[in-house]
Amino acid sequence: MTEKPIIPLTQAVFHILLALSEGDQHGYRIMQLVFKNTNGRFRMGPGTLYGTIKRMLEDGLIIEVVNTEGIPQTDQRRRYYRLTGKGREALQDEAERINLLAEQLRAKKLVRETDGSTL
Repeated sequence: MTEKPIIPLTQAVFHILLALSEGDQHGYRIMQLVFKNTNGRFRMGPGTLYGTIKRMLEDGLIIEVVNTEGIPQTDQRRRYYRLTGKGREALQDEAERINLLAEQLRAKKLVRETDGSTL
């Protein structure tokens, strides 16, 4: 039986996992994807990013990619990270939790439409 990840995930962990779901990424690219994926609402600095990555490596949610084959020569000094099966499962569990919350908010008509009005 596999150990279930603890949810809810922190915002930083969630957004790093989400960025890595697009494929192997280096730290600066992860920060760019987080900024893009949140429409600029969540900006992650290097301290938060690398502190979170360290814990995620220890927890087995991600791994550091050691094979630099296919990575441009200019990027070979960067550290790349990859989602593990445990990390993907944690992301899916969190997505299910968020979806349930969103359903409850929609049922109570607490979700704003894109024009700012509630349902």
